Amino acid sequence: MRIDLHTHSTASDGTDTPAELVRNAAAAGLDVVALTDHDGVGGHAEAIAALPPGLTLVTGAELSCRLGGADGVGVHMLAYLFDPAEPEFAAARELVRDGREPRARAMVARLRELGVPITWERVAELAQGAVGRPHVATAMVELGVIDTVSDAFTPEWIGNGGRAYADKHEFDPFDAVRLVKAAGGVTVLAHPMAVKRGVCVPEGAIAELAAAGLDGIEVDHMDHDAPTRARLRGLAADLSLLTTGSSDYHGRNKTCELGEFTTDPEIYGEITRRATGAFPVPGAGG
Repeated sequence: MRIDLHTHSTASDGTDTPAELVRNAAAAGLDVVALTDHDGVGGHAEAIAALPPGLTLVTGAELSCRLGGADGVGVHMLAYLFDPAEPEFAAARELVRDGREPRARAMVARLRELGVPITWERVAELAQGAVGRPHVATAMVELGVIDTVSDAFTPEWIGNGGRAYADKHEFDPFDAVRLVKAAGGVTVLAHPMAVKRGVCVPEGAIAELAAAGLDGIEVDHMDHDAPTRARLRGLAADLSLLTTGSSDYHGRNKTCELGEFTTDPEIYGEITRRATGAFPVPGAGG
């Protein structure tokens, strides 16, 4: 089985619609794909309706978290197979989503102050819904200010703490674990040592999250080099955490391809066994 547990659609900051994403996942030879748009579940219904035969969909989300308060480390938490209607968790996701547009507008304003002729109208048009930093970055690429979307995620522009960066409301990662578990879901820390992004979650914090109920960590990811993956596997073994692998596919917004990294079928089986909030959805005939 080929299993990719981290992808994004136009319901957040990907460029494939949910329907296109599942069709592309099947064409890429995947057996299982997780749709994990940022802080929301808006793409799930469309993905389920378009699910091709032979492909199983894992419903999920990638939660925006911050460890240590406003000046702390940004953390992303993958949540799988939770009950999307559980009231406390649904309200918390809505609070985070509601902060996305004001944050993006603030970044556009700061970029304009820096001389970038970006417009909110174009950013909103690119987003087609939930707006995020990649949409701002794409508008910058169109204007010729930068060469690639990744070039925007630096201190020079809209990287964490950058000249045009703006904060948003985010989950506390310990609250995220608690909320997901209460909704019957499974939690996996996404790309925790993505040094290419300047983000590295301290090992002590990972240990504390494990003690609080974290299920796993994403090890095989494009932002982890070989030594980092080895280090994370050792840490996971010490903490009895599951280890996953995923593409973090965003369509044209990133260079990674569907299935570029995958999760071991036994790990996937354990994730589904632990989940009580929802079940994987098989495509017709799958």
